[in-house]
Amino acid sequence: MTPLLQGSRLDLRALCDADADGPYPGWLNDPLVCAGNSHGVWPYSREMAREFIARSRQTRDVLTLAMVVRDDGRHIGNISLQALQAANRSAEFAVLLGDRTAWGLGYGLEAARLIVAHGFDNLNLHRIHCGTFADNQAMLALARKLGMQQEGLRRQAVYKRGAWLDVVEFGLLRDEFVRT
Repeated sequence: MTPLLQGSRLDLRALCDADADGPYPGWLNDPLVCAGNSHGVWPYSREMAREFIARSRQTRDVLTLAMVVRDDGRHIGNISLQALQAANRSAEFAVLLGDRTAWGLGYGLEAARLIVAHGFDNLNLHRIHCGTFADNQAMLALARKLGMQQEGLRRQAVYKRGAWLDVVEFGLLRDEFVRT
């Protein structure tokens, strides 16, 4: 499948039916992968993945792309601009790096820079925002590396792993984004 976006090591392409038969559904059932996100509360099946992939092809309010390592074709995660709002020219950024062997190698940052640049340059967005649990060090670091500014804190907004967690909110405006 032809990638929509290409980085130095990654291709970002549309999700395809075959992704539902790969490791992707398992990521959303992995407690370690889901520790920093809202997934992992309900079981996630291959059928649910197929339905999500089908919906992703029919909507223009979410852009979800598979992160694929160019060298070996491995699907290591998904990245998205969701809640796309044409009138406000804004979107919410989200990333799921499901393949634990790919953690800490800079793939998330590479993919994030690609999709954020695409959002500003091709989708004509003015603002991209995200929120993450206050203890999600990887996502906090990623948001800051993208140049996002902390805009707020939603106190005890999520119940996860037996505790109430704060959600840190970040935002990035088009003229603040530094392309590398």
